[in-house]
Amino acid sequence: MCLPRIITQSLSPRKIHSLIIDIAILLLGIASVGASVSASQLVCTPSRLGFGAVVVGQTSTSLVAVTNTGQKSVTLSEIIAGDAQFTASAASNSNLPLIVPAGQSINVNVSFTPASTGWTGRKITFSSNGGNDILSFQVGGTGVNSEAVTASPSFVTFGQVALGSKSTVPVVLTNARSWNVTLAGIQTMGGEFSLSGPAFPLTLGGGQSVTVNVTFAPHSAGMVGSRLLVSGPQALVVPLTGAGATSVQSAPPPPPTSAPGKLSASISSLNFTNVPVGSSQPQSITLTNSGGSILTISQAGLTGSSSFTVSGLALPVALPAGQSTSFAVVFAPASGGNASGNLTFSSNASNPSMTLPLSGSAVMPGQLIANPASLAFGSVQSGANATLTDSLTNTGGTSVTISQATVTGTGFSISGLSFPLVLSPGASVTFSAVFAPQSAVNGTGGIAVTSTASNPSLTVPLSGTVAAQGQLTVAPTALNFGNATVGTTVSQTSSLSAGGASVTVSSASLSTAEFSLTGTSFPITIPAGQSVPVTLTFSPQSSGTAKAVLSVSTNAGNTAAQALSGVGVTPTQHSVSLSWTDSGSGVVGYNVFRGNTSGGPYAQINSAPTTTPAYSDNTVVSGQTYFYVTTAVNGSGVESGYSNEAQGAIPTP
Repeated sequence: MCLPRIITQSLSPRKIHSLIIDIAILLLGIASVGASVSASQLVCTPSRLGFGAVVVGQTSTSLVAVTNTGQKSVTLSEIIAGDAQFTASAASNSNLPLIVPAGQSINVNVSFTPASTGWTGRKITFSSNGGNDILSFQVGGTGVNSEAVTASPSFVTFGQVALGSKSTVPVVLTNARSWNVTLAGIQTMGGEFSLSGPAFPLTLGGGQSVTVNVTFAPHSAGMVGSRLLVSGPQALVVPLTGAGATSVQSAPPPPPTSAPGKLSASISSLNFTNVPVGSSQPQSITLTNSGGSILTISQAGLTGSSSFTVSGLALPVALPAGQSTSFAVVFAPASGGNASGNLTFSSNASNPSMTLPLSGSAVMPGQLIANPASLAFGSVQSGANATLTDSLTNTGGTSVTISQATVTGTGFSISGLSFPLVLSPGASVTFSAVFAPQSAVNGTGGIAVTSTASNPSLTVPLSGTVAAQGQLTVAPTALNFGNATVGTTVSQTSSLSAGGASVTVSSASLSTAEFSLTGTSFPITIPAGQSVPVTLTFSPQSSGTAKAVLSVSTNAGNTAAQALSGVGVTPTQHSVSLSWTDSGSGVVGYNVFRGNTSGGPYAQINSAPTTTPAYSDNTVVSGQTYFYVTTAVNGSGVESGYSNEAQGAIPTP
């Protein structure tokens, strides 16, 4: 990938001011007297910023000058980076808003901390009340796992250098790989920075270093930013900053050159907590030379657990006064439990040996097991189903997220799982598996569980055989109920039998309402070789031939039915004729009474007295015997006692 061209040439505030005045004079020569000068506005130096390759998790910082090129003060109200990997803030640590006087500049620290590998680009936006109230400039950088070539220092600040003078800083380039690396070229951007040292291209063996000298000779007053570019396996960019000054007496004096370097670390100890076995966790450390002269770190020794390693630190490392270098300590446990160690730095600093304690705790990664490990459904009839339960357990020390469970094999399914599903250490989830074969083919399959466990793909084998289907017999295959009087019922016995294997009868139905089935309830399972008796009843509702079919729903391998028939016969109408001797004068009518047993009790069957000594009873039923008596009623409504009893036997039908 080509690096963006970074323009570092800068104009001092004096030159910018002169340019604005020249433009104003030109405008006055063209326009009428009283025309205003150009509005105040902000510009960035440099106008584009490229960080090159930066190790993921580490930070590279560069300085950007924001200059007010107008004739009035400008208020800088907001700086927006637009991406968490880039940050920008005033170098003076002053809070916004900031007032930038006409012709003056403020410095802004821009940092890049890549979160992942690959190139990232964004815009840094400045909001102000200047003529260009929104000012943007492009930033970009590439996140890498480790630097092929490192620079020490990784950021060169020359401070204030008097005009006509120069300042030189040595930069040590080190091959961080264990194999040869070829540096194709090296250059600085902008005429105020220059290089001296070995000729390029050159090849560095594993861990070897080379020193180049970078010189800053300012041409004019003001802040200048630039880059040292090294072409190789990965582009290496070293930010350069310096300020040209007409006088440097007011600048704070540098540390005495006789003061030795002093090595300090950004943290006093490192602790890694609950790192899964088989994985790794890095933590960043920054070493800084807080002394007054350059120091060289010659060795970084690890003692204690072999689970600790150092990454990104190529020795020896030369640190000028005030400069830093960053690297990572990695904890990669191979077994569970606690680990400890020490990281000791050897240098020519005033503290030649500095030790950082290391500690870490390791846990077994999340792991899924199934209990039982496989499911065998045994023999299941086609059309039936069988259900088994299984469970998934996290036996590791970290949580596991189950993203899906896929079932393979004909006739198998699962229920009771909802995704994504998180199992804490030791937690379990239970679910159901079903085998429902629809054909005579035996079933094999599996449940494939996908998760973040150390065994990310877990399979639970499934198996089942299809049993031979039973045969259902309805005996007899046909029933004839013969003649049945309408309003009466006739019943016959039938049976349902299972052969070969058990049969489940889920329901039975009859095609007409004149026939009914009793004697059992459904569903019912009939074992192989067994029978269930049932009663079929014919209840004709009208005269004529009636037919029906008994249909049963089963899981049998055959279809069984029974034909039913019968004839409804209109019942014979019977009556009893009664007569008696007239009782003589004074009788105006007779009442007729009937009972079902001899001697009564009797009930009156005529609604009003009959005037003749005779009566016909048309409400008798076939096969019954009735007993009759009468009474006489005179004109005054007086009724006599019962007459003698008469008996009437009704034939069948």
